[in-house]
Formats: sequence, structure tokens, C-alpha cells
Amino acid sequence: MMRKKLIYLFLLTLPLLSFTKHKFYVSVTHVNYVEKQDAFQITTRIFIDDLEALLLERYDIKAGLATPEELSAADDYIEKYLRTKLLFRFNGEIQKYAFLGKRYDNDVIICYLEITQVNLPELQSLEVQNEILTDLFEEQQNLVHLNISGKKKSFVLIKENNKGMLNL
Repeated sequence: MMRKKLIYLFLLTLPLLSFTKHKFYVSVTHVNYVEKQDAFQITTRIFIDDLEALLLERYDIKAGLATPEELSAADDYIEKYLRTKLLFRFNGEIQKYAFLGKRYDNDVIICYLEITQVNLPELQSLEVQNEILTDLFEEQQNLVHLNISGKKKSFVLIKENNKGMLNL
């Protein structure tokens, strides 16, 4: 219960902290099931400066995110990175997702992803593996919030414990 309170407190203070240079390393991923579309709609929020540092370190590119000089291939590099660091498994099998795009909100990039044709009645378990930025920042924490047909679960994933599972 205390863990949930800390997560909610953090989420409430996150917008306030986004106006200053941050001193912590965190991403927040929301996974919501949309029954009408039989799809998981996923948003991932990452600090722009952390993602830029990662793109420079990993791919040797200066992406210029959220600037007029943004690299035209920035989306391709972001998608490539996410596909290696953010995985979803249904009943133990890795699922493909579509990278729908991104937008900026102050100093945060929001990436939009979607998994279609979920077939929820046959879904017994959903596992999320989130290693975003853990290869660059030892202190990185990745919050994951799942909301599936009224079942809600949240995880704080770190480098040493990068998977969370919801049994349905």
C-alpha cells in the first residue's frame, strides 16, 4: 500500500518537476485496453534530454529532438530503440506493436504505440519488459501502468528487475 502511495505521489509531482532540469531518471508507460478496437493503446513518456543522450551514445546521432533542427530520421531511431527495449508478451509470446508517432510536452517526449487484434478472451497473461534507458543510466526507473477491463496494476521496473506481469 505504501508503494502505491509513493507511486501516486511521484506521478503528482512529475508535472511540477518537468519545468526544471531533472535529477532523476524515469519513464512512464501506460497500457490501456480499448474494447471497441480490441487493442492495447500504449503511451511512453521519456525525458527528451535523456533520450537524446541515449541516441547519441547508441547510434552516434544528434537528434535535435523538439527543435527546428530535429533530424528527419529521429522517429526511425526512436522506434528502433523502443523495439529493443520495450517488449510485450501475451501468454509468453512476444507481440508486435505499431509505432504511431510522438509529440512533445515541455521536456518530455510522448511516444504512441498500439497492439491490435488482442483477442482478450484468450489472453491469460500480459508481461511487460521495459529496459528503456537502463543501459545508459544506472538509476533509471520505468513505471508501467496497466489497465485492462477494470484490472489495474502498476510496476516500478529497474535494470535488475525489468519485467512485470498481469495474470488475467
